[in-house]
Amino acid sequence: MNGAVSLLNTLQTNGVNVCFANPGTSEMHFVAALDDVPGVRGVLCLFEGVATGAADGYARVTGQPATTLLHLGPGLGNGFANLHNARRAHVPLINIVGDHATFHEQYDAPLQSDIGALSSAVSGWHRKTARPDDVANDARDAISASYGPPGQIATLVLTADASWGTLMSTASSWPLAIRPSLNEPDVGDLEAAVKALRGENVALFLGGDALGKEGLELASRVGKATGARVITETFPTITDRGAGIAAPERLIYLSEFAASQLKDVATLVVVGSREPVGFFGYPDIPSRLVSEACTVLTLAAPGTDAVSALRILAEELKAPAFESPTGERPSAPTGALTTATMAQAIGATMPDDVIVADESNTGGVHLFGATQFCPPHQWMTLTGGAIGFGLPAALGASVGGGGRRVVAIEADGSMMYTSQALWTMAREGLDVTVVALSNRSYAILNLELQRVGATAEGAASRRMLNLEDPTLGLAAIASGQGVPSSTVHTADGLVSALQHSYATPGPTFIEAVLPAGLN
Repeated sequence: MNGAVSLLNTLQTNGVNVCFANPGTSEMHFVAALDDVPGVRGVLCLFEGVATGAADGYARVTGQPATTLLHLGPGLGNGFANLHNARRAHVPLINIVGDHATFHEQYDAPLQSDIGALSSAVSGWHRKTARPDDVANDARDAISASYGPPGQIATLVLTADASWGTLMSTASSWPLAIRPSLNEPDVGDLEAAVKALRGENVALFLGGDALGKEGLELASRVGKATGARVITETFPTITDRGAGIAAPERLIYLSEFAASQLKDVATLVVVGSREPVGFFGYPDIPSRLVSEACTVLTLAAPGTDAVSALRILAEELKAPAFESPTGERPSAPTGALTTATMAQAIGATMPDDVIVADESNTGGVHLFGATQFCPPHQWMTLTGGAIGFGLPAALGASVGGGGRRVVAIEADGSMMYTSQALWTMAREGLDVTVVALSNRSYAILNLELQRVGATAEGAASRRMLNLEDPTLGLAAIASGQGVPSSTVHTADGLVSALQHSYATPGPTFIEAVLPAGLN
């Protein structure tokens, strides 16, 4: 038995059953070992950024790590952006990165690089394995490390000779990883939060594990008991939404509007997240979004049992029973296709228990409101801001979602970063509906151009921010990768295309042509 087979057996023993892979020469023994360990599913991705984003989406839905299989330092580098998003999402994820054989490293071959330096920027745990007999235990340690808490990226670098080398001895059983419990909330922090919540102008700020159905209900009850506002992160890892589920305020993305939203908050109690700050620094706009007079109390940092903390608050404050919000989903729209009618079409047709991967960016400004009273569903967002997240995350969520339909709402510029995910969706026959929003522009950058005070009135600067000349044929890109595709120009057409997609097994792609730019 070689090191690669021992690695896959250890993964399988510990319930790590999916590997999103873009392998090269150094990883060929891992690929061959998939035949020996059929309990680990290999999913081929045509770009490393798809593999890493898919592992992120899988972990968000399942709470379990998947592995990636990446080829040396350049492969890790290609997957970096979505590893950044996964790091910000605090999900468990295991990178298996192949490296040169130990005896070959001295020659500084063309693909030699400092993998450790690349890994350190996104990994909470890193180890290089050079001996076949160390592989299983190192894999166990990587799995344990990925769970945190909070969840994190664990990178295991496997030299080629550790992978192909024969084990000197084989244990009677494969090593078992340990999944630590979440940290308990601190008693002193709980007492301070209870005292603060009995005061005035208090807000709960929720993120992470607090955004499941139970956490949202508990926070709503606490808000009802105390008069505190309940506000969620702008970009949650995954949150429960829909009819019968508490729907707090969502922190506004734009810093100046978020600061206005929080200006009257005297005490901010943070649960499952960290203090909110501006996404970027701007001239004459503070980076901190709360006022200088606001007291920030961190009750449950990421890695702390946020739901338990909220449960204790509800008990201490004698919070009333949860009252489910009432409302209706939108009717099917007709006429022109705009950002508003696009959101209404999504809301009018959404089936029960879907998973949404939202990378709609400026085109999705109306989506949260239009889907509040849809059947219960889950929503994933771009936690780290590195675009190219939506299609890979949808792919991974579908693999891990137990047959649930996934809806990816994708801006055209972002789609082009990782469009190769469509090929894997087709190959795996995944039930993913992609709605690609074509406004032929990096619309968010046109907005940011104004907000940072840059002057751009000429053709050269405008050309840097539009996606015309030539116009992208999004449906053709999807069709060319094996995904049945259509293009719609009206709200009626989008409604019909969505209904057809939900009734059709496998992936479908809908190019929704919106007015150009910020409309």
